[in-house]
Amino acid sequence: MDDLKLWAQKWRWYQRNALPWNRARIHYELAKRRSFAKWPLHGEVLELFAEGRLTLGEHVVLEPNVWLTGTGHIHIGGGSFLNLGVQVAAIDRVTIGEHCMFANGCLITDANHRFDDPGRPVPWQGFTSKGPTTVGDNVWCGANVVITSGVTIGERCVIGANSVVTSDIPPFSVAAGAPAKVLRTITY
Repeated sequence: MDDLKLWAQKWRWYQRNALPWNRARIHYELAKRRSFAKWPLHGEVLELFAEGRLTLGEHVVLEPNVWLTGTGHIHIGGGSFLNLGVQVAAIDRVTIGEHCMFANGCLITDANHRFDDPGRPVPWQGFTSKGPTTVGDNVWCGANVVITSGVTIGERCVIGANSVVTSDIPPFSVAAGAPAKVLRTITY
């Protein structure tokens, strides 16, 4: 019986966003902010909203399988678009500017898993961070871009697909690679 109870508790936790009353509450919170999500939406979305740790500007669009999680604060600026399977994880703070576009499979985080204790399994070691992660306004990230902790990407940057951003990118830059390097400056 204890196994069944434990299984039921885990099922309720992992399926909580799909429960009809919670799904309605999430859509209500999105509607108050004039934003929209196509289902399913993953992570601690209700908890983030309830505790004021998730702020959205108007007209944010979250495509299916977007995942928002963490113990920190996530801000997504107005008009931003997170495509299929984008993940945002905040231990301290992740800030995404206005009118940003993230292609399929991007990860934006301010933390990394610890792995320095050989006597403990990696999932039990918690996280470490180099500081908040900030993405400026009007940034476009191609498919599968990873933005790591402590990084600032300036306004109007383009980050090429499959890039790993491990250091700051100045505004008006096109960057790509693993680690991402500035390839050229955008001029108007």
